[in-house]
Amino acid sequence: MSIYKSKNSLLGDISVLMRREHYSLSTERTYCNWVRQFIQFHKMLTREALFVEQKNKVEDFLNYLALERNVAASTQNQAFNALVFLYKRVLESPLENVKAARSSKEARIPVVLTRGEVKQVLSLLDGVPELVVKLLYGCGLRITEAVKLRVQNIDFGFKQVTVRDGKGMKDRITTFPENLEGQLRNHLERVKMIHEKDLAQGYGTVFLPYALDRKYPNAEREWNWQYVFPGRGLSKDPRSGIIRRHHLDQSAINRAIKKAVRQTNIAKKVSAHTFRHSFATHLLQRGTDIRTIQSLLGHKDLETTMLYTHVLKQGGEGVVSPLDDL
Repeated sequence: MSIYKSKNSLLGDISVLMRREHYSLSTERTYCNWVRQFIQFHKMLTREALFVEQKNKVEDFLNYLALERNVAASTQNQAFNALVFLYKRVLESPLENVKAARSSKEARIPVVLTRGEVKQVLSLLDGVPELVVKLLYGCGLRITEAVKLRVQNIDFGFKQVTVRDGKGMKDRITTFPENLEGQLRNHLERVKMIHEKDLAQGYGTVFLPYALDRKYPNAEREWNWQYVFPGRGLSKDPRSGIIRRHHLDQSAINRAIKKAVRQTNIAKKVSAHTFRHSFATHLLQRGTDIRTIQSLLGHKDLETTMLYTHVLKQGGEGVVSPLDDL
């Protein structure tokens, strides 16, 4: 059997299994890419070659990533997870006792904006990018969570947003900023008009997870399942081949943020994730309980959330500089 992506290929088998188990398309592409790099690194041409000294092959590849390519610890872990999935789930030959040089992982303090800086950036955004960034900061969302929001995920009555299949495929509920209601309702009215136009032209379906389109045949056309931030045009679904309107590409938001920051005097590396960091830090400054923030962010471990406590120690561990005493 072929290793590369075609019918009955190894990469094809990976895709089929990941789709059956409801992995995201981005994870599927990432895992396939790492497996492809692993195969090319060892110049393997057959599936059988994967079983020959498999432990040594994996260790050599991980060593190469850490020592020669000098990748970040998270990148090396991602590659390792892809290979674990390959051997355990696809080849049914689990890896055991893999030992390799690991990329060093240093605790990095997140970049956080002050309230004034957040306000400054928001003032330079408009339209959909402004609305998305307000949700990132106002709800503590990841950019991928924001662009994948469905209409039914926003509850104006209870002032909350439900995040489905967040990181780690977990659901959670987070707060919704009351002063955003009017702007978001107006946006949804425009989106509904686009959806009705798509329906009139014979389109209007949306991707549904977990084969819900078979369980509820009409759900893919219903308004409550549509994306809050749909893409500008119709395109082919890379998995099913169906022509439909997908959610907004997050790159459009990242570009808008970079453009806005360039117009300010903010000398920080600002990304979409910076607004999530700022959400958590500003809640801490207001006295919100750390475990509440952990829940709102969807962190598995409290230690991850504790990283934001650095802001409460203003001026480097809370120490006043001796220069201020002169």
